[in-house]
Amino acid sequence: NRSRRSIAALLAIRPDYANIKHGEQLQQVPPEAVAVGEEIVIKPGERVPLDGVVLTGTSFVDTSALTGEPVPRRLEPEDTILAGMVNGETLLTVKVTKPYSQSAVARILQLVEEAETRKAPAEQFITTFARYYTPAVVAAAAAVAVLPPLVVPGANFSTWFYRALVLLVISCPCALVISIPLGYFGGIGNASRHGILVKGSNFLNALSNLHTVVFDKTGTLTEGIFAVSEVRAEHGFTKEDVLRYAAHAEAYSTHPIAESIRQAYKDAIEPDLDANYQDIPGHGVIAAVDGRQVLVGNDRLLHQQNIPHGTDICQAQGTQVYVAIDGQLAGEIIVSDRLKANAPKATQNLRQLGVKKLFMLTGDEESAAKQVAGQLKLDGYFAGLLPEGKVKQVEALLDQSRPQGHTLAFVGDGVNDAPVIARADVGVAMGGLGSDAAIEAADVVLMEDNPAKLATAVDIARYTRRVVQQNIALALAIKFFFLALGVFGIATIWEAVFADVGVALLAVLNATRTLRYKAS
Repeated sequence: NRSRRSIAALLAIRPDYANIKHGEQLQQVPPEAVAVGEEIVIKPGERVPLDGVVLTGTSFVDTSALTGEPVPRRLEPEDTILAGMVNGETLLTVKVTKPYSQSAVARILQLVEEAETRKAPAEQFITTFARYYTPAVVAAAAAVAVLPPLVVPGANFSTWFYRALVLLVISCPCALVISIPLGYFGGIGNASRHGILVKGSNFLNALSNLHTVVFDKTGTLTEGIFAVSEVRAEHGFTKEDVLRYAAHAEAYSTHPIAESIRQAYKDAIEPDLDANYQDIPGHGVIAAVDGRQVLVGNDRLLHQQNIPHGTDICQAQGTQVYVAIDGQLAGEIIVSDRLKANAPKATQNLRQLGVKKLFMLTGDEESAAKQVAGQLKLDGYFAGLLPEGKVKQVEALLDQSRPQGHTLAFVGDGVNDAPVIARADVGVAMGGLGSDAAIEAADVVLMEDNPAKLATAVDIARYTRRVVQQNIALALAIKFFFLALGVFGIATIWEAVFADVGVALLAVLNATRTLRYKAS
């Protein structure tokens, strides 16, 4: 119950009502009664009842119930707001984008409840063990009470019956059956306090054995916010030509790199409805600009479209976006992505916790991947991967690690990485609170956009495993000791009670330490 209260207090979670807007009037209704598209008003100090988009108002919101992060977050019109946040000082009008059943709060509550049904190997063993152990002990106690008086000359029935009762009391497995699930659930509750949702004790146990971590690059180790750092022109084109044609060709693209190119161009872009726009996943775009065919993309696009280019243009650090006009290479745009400030701490802490291998997967170019891997001192990286290539690479790493009993985790943003997250031993979605794909595919959700939280999760998992192992050793050692004394008539019924109830209480008290542990 303390663990449940810990999670409930952290998430604080279920909103009681929503202020739905009808003209100039406000009406309080249950969150479940609000439809998608309706407008709600969130007053200062109120908990946000539903996921939505801010229409009017600018305010700081407390996200600690969702992310574990105490720093308030500023929200402006068009920003996404999630159920469970607490509004600060300004009235906000919000357009609802999801029903309550699909809101951040509802999904988190569902995760916590599902976590109870997924058991770690130790829990599964104890459950199975108790199923066979208890009737075996009852049969053994009956044999101790009945057989010696029948077989041993002069044996007193009352003496052996007393010893059988002592044996029966000592043998009760409640210390194991109660304390082990409690220890794991305490660990899950502690992780929740740190903004980490673990879907079951089996995944917490897997984290404690973590040997290899594979990171996605963009949005996980890097900010995912691209900026044009350099423009190069070739074959008689100017830098202005290269940037202008690229910006117009990317007018319809939603890719972050396309956005950075449009921002670098700065001038107004009027999309041409007759541009014959083609988006080629994993390669780039093709469009008609001013009557000329423009290709904007990576080296794979140049090869696919048979655009002649030299090998010397691929040396710059960062991401290269090549621009070809009418079948001729016009130049390249160098786009850089910043490393997250807490990414070095994440890899350093994982190393200190004994994680042996750190890898990175990316669809980015070789030079950009090499730069990030070098900064973080990773054991390896794999660049230029399409989504299916990432899955195959993780499967190859799994084939290497599983025969040795090692556990592999993949950490991604939980949207386009969902297939890889689902494939790993432990799939971790980072910053995926608003992502249905993250909630569905991941085994662990880091609710704050911070890769260093993975080390915190591993630390909690390993502490939980130590506490569980202590309880198993404590219970078995004391019980076997008193069992031996009981068979020889040395232990009394009071000592048997201590071996049962006393050990159970000690084990439960020890298990509650998983709730109070302060992870690094």
